[in-house]
Amino acid sequence: MPATALAPISLSPRVVVFDYGEVISREPSDADRAALVDRAGVDSADHEAVTGFWSAYWAHRDGLDQGTTSIADYWHAVARDLGTEWSPIDVHLLWAIDHRGWLSVDPSTLGVVHALAAGGTRLALLSNAGADYSGWLRHGSFAPLFERVFVSGELRLVKPDPAIYEHVIGELGIAASDLLFVDNKAENVDGARAVGGEGHVFTDAAGLEQWLRSLV
Repeated sequence: MPATALAPISLSPRVVVFDYGEVISREPSDADRAALVDRAGVDSADHEAVTGFWSAYWAHRDGLDQGTTSIADYWHAVARDLGTEWSPIDVHLLWAIDHRGWLSVDPSTLGVVHALAAGGTRLALLSNAGADYSGWLRHGSFAPLFERVFVSGELRLVKPDPAIYEHVIGELGIAASDLLFVDNKAENVDGARAVGGEGHVFTDAAGLEQWLRSLV
């Protein structure tokens, strides 16, 4: 059944800057996670082993997001934590499964994005992500909704470093007070507030829409 378009939301001259992961995108599904664990050679029935895999997976993620760690070096670091080794082909497959898991989108959030665009509100995207996601973020079907896309892995800066918000503010040519930042992590929203912007900690699209309409 086609989604019903929301009424436009006009917030000019303010600019709404969206995070991508778990805001516009959905988190990887159980099937995505299971496929990655299986490809890594981890026994899915061994709770401790699975927990160890995810601990290693997240422990080295900042390097990817900051653009200081290559994809291969990232997966080799995960392997070392697990006491195993993966061939170059294993790494390609692990990367592909992991990458694909973050490429879903939340239709409810996109409905809010479209309502903002329909209201003439300027939009941008700021994601802590490796440079390998830049093509999807800049050229996916939703990309024309955003006038600028900022990817941490290209900037060598990550949220909540104040410098990344200052860079975005400067590139958009706005006052800090005109920055409205949406992220699912409170520390990242606090980072935007620390430089003079305002923000919303995303939990769902309904809460986001309510907050945005309260600003009109």
